[in-house]
Amino acid sequence: MPKHVAVLMGGWSSEREISLRSGNACASALEGAGFRVTKVDVDRDIAATLRVLKPDVAFNALHGPDGEDGTIQGVLEILQIPYTHSGVLASSLAMEKHMAKIVLAAAGVPVPAGKVVERAEAAKAHVLDPPYVLKPVAEGSSYGVFIVKADAAHPPQELTRTDWAHGEKLLAEEFVAGRELTCAVMGEQVLAVTEIRAADGGWYDYHAKYSDGGSIHIVPAELKGNIYQRIQELTLRAHKALGCRGVSRTDFRFDDTPGGTGQIVVLEVNTQPGMTEVSLVPELAAHAGYSFGDLVRWMVEDASCNR
Repeated sequence: MPKHVAVLMGGWSSEREISLRSGNACASALEGAGFRVTKVDVDRDIAATLRVLKPDVAFNALHGPDGEDGTIQGVLEILQIPYTHSGVLASSLAMEKHMAKIVLAAAGVPVPAGKVVERAEAAKAHVLDPPYVLKPVAEGSSYGVFIVKADAAHPPQELTRTDWAHGEKLLAEEFVAGRELTCAVMGEQVLAVTEIRAADGGWYDYHAKYSDGGSIHIVPAELKGNIYQRIQELTLRAHKALGCRGVSRTDFRFDDTPGGTGQIVVLEVNTQPGMTEVSLVPELAAHAGYSFGDLVRWMVEDASCNR
């Protein structure tokens, strides 16, 4: 009898629509790989739903708070349902970007200088010398992220909106010019390095990530050998420092601008990276010879509790 996989997707975070895309793509690929699949649009009754379904494995295709921060992982641990991706601690730690930076820096992983600030403080006056970046401490997909340019007279006024939904604490970081790079780990294997460019020449925001033709991916990235290897080395070190399992993706900035610093910094580690067939991790896996079906099959076979 084929293994029964419950694909957890949707949920109620700001990344719901992206999660549904990931979940539907993974469910189709898992069915094609011969698994019995149940798609589950996660709600507050998820524990009761899973008790009825009794799946052999939960494939976590959730993104954002509650799906990516250790919450659903804790539910799965209590129910003793093997699951994909990282466990409770690594998920929680990676989602809280400022805490992750402390652990990464202690492990010798370079991170941008910065500090945690209150939204009201960040809205009132510049909290760092421009240019700098403001981002929610626990969001993904570039929600609520602002690049404050060098000539900005004041902070982003969107921070004063009454319908702001990205939390009251923000991470303010120095802006690192240069190239946007990403690299992934699959088990113990470090995959290739991708350079990401927004098609409109701007920064890699939500539109660039999820719109057709919004970004250009160069795989493998055109880098000098020592830089390429350094990115891969730091990706694996970050994955291990946070205690990640299964698949993770680490995002970087590399300042190779004329007269630039040459610095490489880790922006964040994604424990639940996008999983459509055109997402970055499946693209990197394909470069290593794994089809999308191969990748999701490997993730199910890798699933466990106590991650």
